[in-house]
Amino acid sequence: MSRGKTSTRAGSAPRYAEIARDIERAILSGAWPPGHRVPPETELTLRYGCARMTVNRALLSLVNAGMIERRRRIGTVVAKPGGQSAVIEVRDIKTEILAIGAAYGYRLIDRRLVKASETEGRRIGVPRGRTLLRLVALHLSDGKPFALETRWINIAEVPGADAVDFSGRSAGGWLIEHVPWTDAEHRISATEAGAEEVRHLLTKRGAACLVMERRTWRRGGPITFARFVFPGDRHHFVARFTPRLST
Repeated sequence: MSRGKTSTRAGSAPRYAEIARDIERAILSGAWPPGHRVPPETELTLRYGCARMTVNRALLSLVNAGMIERRRRIGTVVAKPGGQSAVIEVRDIKTEILAIGAAYGYRLIDRRLVKASETEGRRIGVPRGRTLLRLVALHLSDGKPFALETRWINIAEVPGADAVDFSGRSAGGWLIEHVPWTDAEHRISATEAGAEEVRHLLTKRGAACLVMERRTWRRGGPITFARFVFPGDRHHFVARFTPRLST
C-alpha cells in the first residue's frame, strides 16, 4: 500500500475512489488479512494529503462493499470472508447515493391515508379496509431522478407514522431508524416506463426500468411495502460475493 501522498490527474477517478482502490489492493493482496486494523481516518488523511471527508467516503464505499467493517471500541478492520449470499441489504436510498459520491435529493410527491384495496392488502399483507399511509416520493442523485418510490405503511403496526412529516426526509430512512424489523423480502423485476415514470423519472415511454419491491415484517406483523422504479439506463444492482473459507 502506498505510503506517500497521491495526486489526482485531470480526468482520473475521484480521490476517494483512488484511496478506496489502494486499500482494496492491500486487502486482496493479503497484505491486510481479515481482522487487520485499518489505520485511523486521521492517519489516512495525512498519508494521502486530503480532507478527512474524502477518506471517510472511501472507507464508507468499502464498508458497503463488505470489505471492511467498523467495530465499537476497536475501529475499522478488514472483514472476514463469509458464505455467498444474494441478499440485498435493507438500506436507505440516501445512503446508497452518498456512497457513490453523489449529492442526494428528495421530493415528496403525494401523501395520503387510504383504506387498503384488495390489491394493496395483498401487497402488504393486511385485510382489505386496513388504514395505510401511502407515500409517493422521488429520490435524486446529483439533481437527476434516481428512483421513484411508492410506499404503503401499515398504521396498525407502526402507530404514529401518520403524524410524521415526510416532506423533508424519506419514509425508508425513518423506518430504518425507528421501527425494528425481523424479516425482509426483496423482489427485482423489469418493466416499461408508463406515464408516471415518464413524468417523474424523465425517461421515454416504454423505456426499460428496473423495479425493486421490498416488504418488511416485525415478528410476523407487516410493516411496509415499497416499490422502487429505477431508470434502466441509469441504474444497476451490484452484489459482491466472497468464497466461504474451509474450516
